[in-house]
Amino acid sequence: MSPIFPARHGRLLRVGAACAVLLALTGYLVAQFLTGGPGAPRCTVRADGESYSLDPEQAGNASTITAVGTSRGLPERAVTIALATAMQESGLRNIHHGDRDSLGLFQQRPTQGWGTARQITDPVYAAGAFYDHLVRVPGYSRLPLTVAAQRVQRSGFPQAYAKHEPGASLLAAALSGRTPAAFSCSTSPSDGRPGDPAAVRAALRRDFGPSALPAAEVSGGGRSGAKGGPSRTVAVPPRPVPTAAADNGPRRRGWELASWAVAHAAELRVESVSFDGRVWTAARSRDGWRQAAGPADEGRSEVRITTAQ
Repeated sequence: MSPIFPARHGRLLRVGAACAVLLALTGYLVAQFLTGGPGAPRCTVRADGESYSLDPEQAGNASTITAVGTSRGLPERAVTIALATAMQESGLRNIHHGDRDSLGLFQQRPTQGWGTARQITDPVYAAGAFYDHLVRVPGYSRLPLTVAAQRVQRSGFPQAYAKHEPGASLLAAALSGRTPAAFSCSTSPSDGRPGDPAAVRAALRRDFGPSALPAAEVSGGGRSGAKGGPSRTVAVPPRPVPTAAADNGPRRRGWELASWAVAHAAELRVESVSFDGRVWTAARSRDGWRQAAGPADEGRSEVRITTAQ
């Protein structure tokens, strides 16, 4: 009679090897899902030899957090603290779940007086609520980031915010316009869906406030398109909000608006963004910001956001 143990041992080894392969494949697929896989759209900040990368959803939320802060006249340090906090709390994703009743970008809790569930999952409201609490912290801009964030969040892991400070600092500098042309996104090939200039106008007013656009743009006026129809371009003059920043001029505000438009390009079906003699286009998005090929003054004094047709 032949022994059964070697055969059983061999079967166990084969089953174990199959399980290991399955686990490795599952891990790979999860990683591809989370990162978007090779060639997936990505947004990147590059400045001073450093870089930080995130996906379009995260970039859109980061630019909204930035817009809400700067439109309140808050300093770049406030934006950095807010971004680092959202990175830790939600990974810059507007999640509808969390510890107990925590929700949204900052994992704010309705039962703790942060607002209703619907309000907290509105990125503009959530960012505003965070800044409302932050500005009540005495000397917050001079405090270590972990201390300032913890005074607002009351987290069980306050030191966790520290690891996000380098990336948050890069993002804040680029998205607030202090570092021009440092933020760019790549996009997927167009699926043929047109953009809507009215949606761009609404999103600008949502994130930057009602004074973000001139009256002509708010009402949908402005230039006609190339064929005499409604223009697909939203022209935004960069109107700085008074802050204590020494370099808070039209150029900085313009680059903030331009970076915001690129961050929301996938969501709003943006075809091109131009400002300050530079242009970003969806068709050549992987090239980032390029020198504009049009007239010398085109896109220098206003941010021009053109939607897909």
